[in-house]
Amino acid sequence: MPDLAALEYFHFLRPAWGLAIIPWLLITLMLNRRQASRDMFGGIIAPHLLEHLRLQRFESRWLNPTNFTRVLSVLLLVLLMGPSWRQQPSPLSQDEAALVILLDVSSSMQQTDIQPSRLERAKQKIGDLLALRPDKKAALIVYAGSAHTVLSLTADQQILRQYLAAIKPAIMPRAGKFPEYCLPLLDEVLRESGAPATVVLFTDGLGAGSARAFESWFERSGDQLLVVGVGTQTEETGLAPLERKALEQLADASNGSYLDLTVDDSDVRRLNRRIDSHFVVIQDSALPWLDSGYWLVFPAMALFLMWFRRGWTLTWAWLLLPLLLASSPAPVLAQDEASANEEAVAAGAGWSALQWFADLWLTGDQQGRLLMQGGDYKAAAARFDDPMWKGLACYYAEDFMLAAEYFSRSDSDDALFNEANARAQARDYVRAVNRYDRLLARSPDYPGAAHNRQRVQQLIDEINRLSESQQQEAGVSGEDKELGSDDAIPAQGAEELTWEKADTLKLTAEQILDDPATGEMWLRSVQQDPSNFLSIKFGMQLQRQEQGPGSGQ
Repeated sequence: MPDLAALEYFHFLRPAWGLAIIPWLLITLMLNRRQASRDMFGGIIAPHLLEHLRLQRFESRWLNPTNFTRVLSVLLLVLLMGPSWRQQPSPLSQDEAALVILLDVSSSMQQTDIQPSRLERAKQKIGDLLALRPDKKAALIVYAGSAHTVLSLTADQQILRQYLAAIKPAIMPRAGKFPEYCLPLLDEVLRESGAPATVVLFTDGLGAGSARAFESWFERSGDQLLVVGVGTQTEETGLAPLERKALEQLADASNGSYLDLTVDDSDVRRLNRRIDSHFVVIQDSALPWLDSGYWLVFPAMALFLMWFRRGWTLTWAWLLLPLLLASSPAPVLAQDEASANEEAVAAGAGWSALQWFADLWLTGDQQGRLLMQGGDYKAAAARFDDPMWKGLACYYAEDFMLAAEYFSRSDSDDALFNEANARAQARDYVRAVNRYDRLLARSPDYPGAAHNRQRVQQLIDEINRLSESQQQEAGVSGEDKELGSDDAIPAQGAEELTWEKADTLKLTAEQILDDPATGEMWLRSVQQDPSNFLSIKFGMQLQRQEQGPGSGQ
């Protein structure tokens, strides 16, 4: 179907066929007059008797052969005239439509509810999407607690894939989930592109202010947003489910579309079709126009099938058979499991009906507040839309690492304080101290932050002393005990990995040029693993942003 913007170019390739409407009108007029004359019995039988003797089997209804013939004739006439609204793209020109990919690299994307992980599956899908768009420009922006441009618009897919493979949460200088921080970078990436842009967002959730920021930006820019949900909605302890409802609302508010990941490539092909819909008509009369009326063949064929029987108004009734089969009740299974689970199924159906009724009157946050007051914290976390309230519900449910994940999606002092408290409760003491330090650097007088930081630091020191004494008694160097799958760090390794501590190999230009072996090693390390380069680059960018615009470039 044509885009509305392209309808200004609508015309017919073979307008001469429009003259066929003249004999069609004459035939229609003749048939109408013949019907009005009431045929041969009009002059023999009295009109008031003839009116009751005639059989009006088809003519009394709109669904009759005459009307179907008229519709079929119009379809065939338009088909022969060749409607067109777009030109064939020239093989010598380049498609200037911009594609910008936003990739969520926050900690929740490391979850393995889809294999091998949410982030790796998203990277695979991005690679498949790029393979369907050879020689077309694309850009890549990644984000977590900060956003960074990996590559601006480029048609070199080899280097784009190389940098894509190096993306991992460890290279991000700040934790969190703030997709709205990508919007200023989008302005920079699209500044030189005059063509319409398509922004594809791969994520499993949003930050607290993401929806409003995206709606405002896309309303101003007029570009297209495609949101791809990565993950599942399984509600398991310690697992942040896919926020499908919030992502669908984000796409609707931004006049975009939402898609789910599939096990095959159908999702990527759907994405590619949506991106191709931004077709810019080339203003060149020498290029051939595409005949786009071929799709009218299918409704014309469907109408033509009605003439295979004399009682043709009944021939299409078989189309209702799938609807009747779909609406018929499913047969009752005679297994023991069916009878055993009957009460559970009935309870699930009753809850679905109650959920549907509640959605008519209450928002997700209002339902979550009611569930929180009732003490059902896990159900409240599933109903809340706001990340802060989600985190609070998970905190009360004692799912502290998941609470920290949701708190990290809000860029405020309260969220940072709550995240530090949640990590402290989960025995993630090292990261908790890191969050307290960040909060005190921003707000030195924040109530309770200094006191909590001191208590957590005391726990770290006590654990380290106990660990050292145990190692001395055993006479060997011990290893930290694995606390679980949440990667909590109770003590030792006093800080998280940051870009300043990344190991780098420093070589002078003379060393690289004089020694072929060293040059080959350097080139191989740069080409195969640009993770260190990206980590340092992102850290420097974040440092400049925090210092302000006057700090220089």
